[in-house]
Amino acid sequence: MLDAAESKTDTLLEVNNIEVIYNHVILVLKGVSLSVPQGGITALLGGNGAGKTTTLKAISNLLHSERGEVTKGSISYRGTEVQELDPEALVKRGVIQVMEGRHCFEHLTVEENLMTGAYTRTDGAAAVARDLEMVYDYFPRLKTRRSSQAGYTSGGEQQMCAIGRALMSRPEMILLDEPSMGLAPQLVEEIFEIVKSLNEKEGVSFLLAEQNTNVALRYAHQGYILESGRIVMEGPAAELRENPDVKEFYLGMSEEGRKSFRDVRSYRRRKRWLA
Repeated sequence: MLDAAESKTDTLLEVNNIEVIYNHVILVLKGVSLSVPQGGITALLGGNGAGKTTTLKAISNLLHSERGEVTKGSISYRGTEVQELDPEALVKRGVIQVMEGRHCFEHLTVEENLMTGAYTRTDGAAAVARDLEMVYDYFPRLKTRRSSQAGYTSGGEQQMCAIGRALMSRPEMILLDEPSMGLAPQLVEEIFEIVKSLNEKEGVSFLLAEQNTNVALRYAHQGYILESGRIVMEGPAAELRENPDVKEFYLGMSEEGRKSFRDVRSYRRRKRWLA
């Protein structure tokens, strides 16, 4: 992992104008470009079906299992194109994805799940043991449940287990897909606070895909908004939080204050990017 004091200005990941097609006919991403700085938290926002998960899978090279492929553009990590690498090679370079829905090995214990994250490491058992204790420091609930089968733990504990398993690979960047999905608000805040701590103390960079725009923009440094496979807005998170369009369509608020879901659905303000 990186020294947390290192600069956030260097670009780790560069996605340049990519298109993704499924089954040779379904165009899902249409010229998506984004960058993730070293030591930063970048939010990829948008509703269900916007293309967030596809973007993360394109970066981590997991599309082929779903008959998808990047047909245009490029994906670079530390200045080197990586779209042709297999997922294991990308993990060895320091990039790992935490999948939507957590995907723990249900029949294994929590600790066994965590240890599977270290399978690519070659720095010895002592280093792995130190990182396991580091994971337990960030997720004390996992230490309590270390001997429990993962399939019998709560949704929040499984999300913590999935992030902890990723940390065991000693990543430089984590692609985090929908970390708030299915979790109570209090647990969502707990997960995002841990993400913030990992970013600040361990120097891990994050690209997180999230439907919960409100919480994501409170913790991210910068954000991109996807709609129908296109980036429609980007900028520093603080500016996006104050943007009238973001307030109207993604935070459920307008100049008059908070709006009901029905009012938001009516799209009284026309989306400027569709004009």
